[in-house]
Amino acid sequence: MLLLVTITLPTSVIMKLYKTNSGAVVEYEEDYYLLPKIDWNTLINRDNLYTFLKNSTDNPVTYQSLEWFKRQTIVAPIDRQEIWAAGVTYLRSKNARMEESKDAGGGTFYDKVYEAERPEIFYKANAHRTVGNGGKVRIRRDSVWDVPEPELTLLITSSQKIIGYTIGNDMSSRSIEGENPLYLPQAKSYDGCAALGPCLYIPNVPIASDTEISIEIKREENIVFSNSIEINQMKRGHQELVGFLFRECSFPDGCFLMTGTGIVPPNDFTLEIGDEIYITIDPIGTLYNVVG
Repeated sequence: MLLLVTITLPTSVIMKLYKTNSGAVVEYEEDYYLLPKIDWNTLINRDNLYTFLKNSTDNPVTYQSLEWFKRQTIVAPIDRQEIWAAGVTYLRSKNARMEESKDAGGGTFYDKVYEAERPEIFYKANAHRTVGNGGKVRIRRDSVWDVPEPELTLLITSSQKIIGYTIGNDMSSRSIEGENPLYLPQAKSYDGCAALGPCLYIPNVPIASDTEISIEIKREENIVFSNSIEINQMKRGHQELVGFLFRECSFPDGCFLMTGTGIVPPNDFTLEIGDEIYITIDPIGTLYNVVG
């Protein structure tokens, strides 16, 4: 007699970690737990962070209500970590970069890096230049063409392990980068150039390949741009990018890596002061920022 056995594969359990004014808060199965006072850098640089947080929620003394959580101020989930970014990882990004820089003779740079073995990876920001959910991102005063870049962002430990994910907004000056590709650091790195949040998503399995990134930009309550893309449209794998980042760099407290954008607004669009940016990645949540 043939016995049929059904095997249930493990699925990701929703575990989110917030950095708040009261300390580190874990959201687990729609309940909230305030962790005992702990250094943020030590907390998130753990290869076994999921297990650590799961064990922490077993202590009923730490339980907090939803009403308590709503009163907390959520800040960007970063301290001594650096934010780095990968460019030209989606075909749409390659085409946009080629278009904006063709008059400067740099159009072929992006075509070549898209096909090359070595990816484009650059330093983006530190905590000082990063805002959290609800914070004000900035556009440069010397730029005339500015866009947000919604990106799945990896949380990586000092031992190169991807242990979590968050939403990143890689604010960019297309006019400066398009003028000359060598101006990339100025187009990408300045005060208020990055946003992370609203939380760190800490799963027990890697994020699904069909995860969708979506963006909506509102101006005076009207939607002026919206789009979405699945992360399986990336040309490069997450671990591949991490491998290049760590080749000659060490990160004692771990780091963040923005993995590139596949959403680029049309050439006649530029951000304005007061615009509201909503970037959503399920199951992480929505990162909301205002252009200030």
